[in-house]
Amino acid sequence: MISRRDLLAAFGALTLACSRRDSSHDPSPAIALPSAPETPVDAEPPRGATKLLTWTLPERGAAGEAAILVPDDHRANATRWPLVVALHGHGEAMKPPRDGAMGWPRDYGLGHAIERVSSPPLDGDDVQGFVDEARLAQYNAQLAARPFGGLVVLCPYVPELNLRSHADLTDYGRYVAEVLVPRARRELPVFGAVESTGIDGVSMGGAAALRTGFARVDTFGAVGALQPAMSDDQVDEWVELAKAARARRAHLPLRLTTSHDDVYRDAITHLSNALTSAGVAHDFADIPGPHDYPFNRGPGAIELLLWHDRVLARS
Repeated sequence: MISRRDLLAAFGALTLACSRRDSSHDPSPAIALPSAPETPVDAEPPRGATKLLTWTLPERGAAGEAAILVPDDHRANATRWPLVVALHGHGEAMKPPRDGAMGWPRDYGLGHAIERVSSPPLDGDDVQGFVDEARLAQYNAQLAARPFGGLVVLCPYVPELNLRSHADLTDYGRYVAEVLVPRARRELPVFGAVESTGIDGVSMGGAAALRTGFARVDTFGAVGALQPAMSDDQVDEWVELAKAARARRAHLPLRLTTSHDDVYRDAITHLSNALTSAGVAHDFADIPGPHDYPFNRGPGAIELLLWHDRVLARS
């Protein structure tokens, strides 16, 4: 007869054997995974990285919203940069001010464009497929000769403006020149000289940038416009405004950019021709693209960045 003690010992051995056999056939045994390496606290941000700041300016009431892109790339070896005020188009004027102010940083992809011009060469994808081979080669030649140095881009909300109203345009220009830019020079890492400060914009914002820049050459040392909203019957007036601005600041850089499918192409081209006839030197480009968001995200953003990076002083 098997004793109780022998029976218990046999049962224990059988249990241990089964346990060992079952664990050896477990289809998903526990595996100790290596822990993910921690990102160094002092890791360099991507080349051309920016940080986004936002302001609410009580001087403008509910419309006093602005977004700012500031370089966040320590390899730039700079502590200050030129300042560009970039005005958005009519579509963003229809949005709440906080969303409208994000036109250039978000809707037009300006931060991505800054990363790309900081890491050339540029290709067809960077211009959203609107490829002008000669213009693309020009971009890359410029960047090869002189790498993109970086800009602080201040993007205020622009309300719906009556572009034929001197009162509307003068009032907004006063706000930009007397409230926004002085605050930027106090609080942002920008050079304070007029020659280091530019203004630009697209469509409605392009027309507002021209009007403000021509009127306030005491504030802006470079004036650009992308597809500015204008008509042929305004060409003579624009020429007179440009001539008056040049009389006050003889070497004021000026740029007009249109595109093949821009609804304002004819008027902008006529203005460029009239400026040339009047002896007002300026840069002019007519490149592929529509009057739409893809243009802003591609050629528009690149034109704005590279031109101001080239013409604005770094002191």
